[in-house]
Amino acid sequence: MSNVLLCITGSISCYKAAEFASLLVKNGNDVKVVATEAALRFVGKTTFEGLTKNKVYTDMWSNEQEPIAHITLGQKWADAIFVYPASADVINKLAAGIADNLLGALFLANNFAKPFVVAPAMNSNMLLHPATQKSLQTLRDWGAKILEPGKGHLACGDDGVGRLPEPQEAFDFLKEILGTK
Repeated sequence: MSNVLLCITGSISCYKAAEFASLLVKNGNDVKVVATEAALRFVGKTTFEGLTKNKVYTDMWSNEQEPIAHITLGQKWADAIFVYPASADVINKLAAGIADNLLGALFLANNFAKPFVVAPAMNSNMLLHPATQKSLQTLRDWGAKILEPGKGHLACGDDGVGRLPEPQEAFDFLKEILGTK
């Protein structure tokens, strides 16, 4: 059993994060969720609290149970941190060292002693934009693992690269990284 910190960001593919959380829990993992404000516009806290039986963390200033959540969740509690889905906005902010929310602060407090996985999900043009590509390379260079997005039909109606990998693929990727079966 592993402690997985699932970070969700603003993307229409957030619905897959609920399935991923459920899959993690069904396989004996303890899951806590950090959600950006944008993520909660797509899927509510109650969904993740019901699936994980844990409180959802949304900001740095209202975490009474974890007063320094950006330190304790990533450094002390989690065996792995998984950003699923990772929006273009968040990827570019992480690579720039911007910590204007709990996820950004958690990332800056991370020393990569534990796996930090980023799973991009966005429109093809956003993914292929030089800023996003440079940011993904920066994250790789710093030690983050990137679960490459898939190709296919996107929520915007286009066909191309940028699809969030299916929950089972994310689960298998995490198992491989953690060396679990």
